[in-house]
This record gives sequence, structure tokens and C-alpha cells, in this order.
Amino acid sequence: MSDASVTVYTREDCHLCEEAIDTIERVADEEGVALSLSLVDVDGDPELREEYGERVPYVLLDGTPAFKYRVDERRLRRKLTE
Repeated sequence: MSDASVTVYTREDCHLCEEAIDTIERVADEEGVALSLSLVDVDGDPELREEYGERVPYVLLDGTPAFKYRVDERRLRRKLTE
């Protein structure tokens, strides 16, 4: 995979979300993967807030659920380089 679309469901003042985003950006950079990163604030939409609540960060990789709460760097690296 030379490019990846990543969506992170997040909320304001979420330290786990910040860690996840930092890990995603760093690993993609290290692997030379062009990253299209979209951040979705679940608090901005009542339906998303209902669906995700405190289950953030929730990460989709190319539209497929990949991580919840924490991004495992080794698994991410493997997914980005498959």
C-alpha cells in the first residue's frame, strides 16, 4: 500500500486520540505512505456521539475498522505495507 485513507473518530481534549493521530502520522511517514487523514469530531453530531460515545479514538483504514482506543504501531505498520 503506497497511500492510505485514514479516518479517526475523535473528540476534543482526548489524549488517546492525540496519541493515535501522532502514531498514524509518524508510522506513515516512516513507511513512505501517502496519508489522507480525516478527523471526525463525534461531539459535533448527535448520531455519532450516540454511536461512539466514549469509544474514541476509533480508526478506519481505507474504510475498514482497524483500531479502537489505541493504535498498535506494529499492526499499523503491517497494514500500511501490505
